[in-house]
This record gives sequence, C-alpha cells and structure tokens, in this order.
Amino acid sequence: MFAKLNRDLNAIRERDPAAGCKLAAMFLYPSFQVMLAYRIANPLWKAGLKFAARFIMQLARWFTGIEIHPGATIGCGFFVDHGSGVVIGETTVIGRNVTLYQAVTLGGVLPAVDAEAQRSVKRHPTLEDDVIVGSGAQILGNITVRAGARVGGNSVVTKDVPACATVVGVPARQLAARPTAEVEPPFAAYGVSNPDDVDPRGRTIAALIDEVQSLRARLNDMEDRLSTTAMHDDAGKPTLGDNTPLPPGTRKS
Repeated sequence: MFAKLNRDLNAIRERDPAAGCKLAAMFLYPSFQVMLAYRIANPLWKAGLKFAARFIMQLARWFTGIEIHPGATIGCGFFVDHGSGVVIGETTVIGRNVTLYQAVTLGGVLPAVDAEAQRSVKRHPTLEDDVIVGSGAQILGNITVRAGARVGGNSVVTKDVPACATVVGVPARQLAARPTAEVEPPFAAYGVSNPDDVDPRGRTIAALIDEVQSLRARLNDMEDRLSTTAMHDDAGKPTLGDNTPLPPGTRKS
C-alpha cells in the first residue's frame, strides 16, 4: 500500500508543473488525499467490511469533492488533477499511470433500470495504462479504453477506444492514432493538447468547403474563357437590319 501511495505522490509532481515538494503534494492536493482514503478502504471492501469502506470514502468525498467507490480497482501512479466532480463507479478498473481531470465520470449506462440485476455484473469502464481523460469527459458502460489512449474534454465515450488513439466529441469520434511503437509518448494535458487536433467531422466539412471553392473558381474561369471567345467570333460583324445589304444568293424573308 505504501509503495502505491508513494507512486501516486510522485505522479502529482511529474504531471503538474505547479506541484512543489512532496509535503505540499500530500497536504494541498485532493488527489493524494482521496487516494490515501482509497488505499485504506479498498482492502476493507475486499475483506467484507463494506460499510466501513463506504464510510471512509464518503468522508473523503466531503473533503476532496472526488467520489471513488471503494470497490473500484485503481493501479499505482493514479492522478486526478483539480479533482472536483470526479466520479468513479464500483466496477471500474484503472491501470497504471492514468490521469483524470476535473468533472470526469466513469459510470454505467442506465443504472436505475433493473438495478438488482446489475449488482453482480461489470457495468463500468476499464482504463488501461497511461490513459489521459480530459475535464468533463464521460466514459460510460462496460467498455475498454486501451493503453495510451486520450479522451478529449467534454467527450462522451460509449464504445471501446483503440490503443494510442485520441477521441473527441459527442459522441466521441477518433482522430488519427499515434504509432503504437512509440516507447514514451509525451504527456498530453487535458487529453488533447494540440490545438490542430479538431473534430473529424469538422475536418471533413472544411475539406468539402475547399473542394466547392476550387470547383467554383474553375467554373468562373471557364465562363470567362467562353465569354471572351464568343465576343471575339462576333467582332466586326454588322447587325442585320432593313437597310443592310444581304450577301449574294441570300433571299430576304
């Protein structure tokens, strides 16, 4: 337990440039405080002391604003930046070195529908190692976010996310995936740190607009050329009238 807590403490200093010494991280960061409570409550939950475990985590929720069910499985190196409003459900599984930002929900789908039948089944997501989830994102249901994946802020994820992929939007859609052979991908704060990574539908619409503008320019160019040719062919030709002499062999009607 102490080794995991030490890794949780180091994760704060590694991923938050505002973090100072370890003492400051222990007393000033709700992430470490809630993980201290969780590391105590989780063994109690597994030992069958469920009320005591829930009571400890309820106290931690009051002090930190982070709600973690003691039955959840959380690996070492876990960091909740800012933390307020984070909810982690009972059957959630979180790997090593995972980062969540404020207001993230790792929840179930329709928990109030036939709640009794859902008590003994996995209904919350699994986050593998090195996953980053941006603020306000919701990951719902028994799905898996593979290792190294990124979830953009305010996204709603209801399907599995491939390894090293970045998903954004409502519902979440995948941007270009990073090479899985990358040994240590750079830390991406809030899940999507590159402003050029936009919604794939937005990129599609932008590409269509560019294509329409290109076709319009070509059409205008063709119209200009046809108009110039017609004026050149008719240049110098007199307009036929009553007093205009007709060419030989032409009868006037």
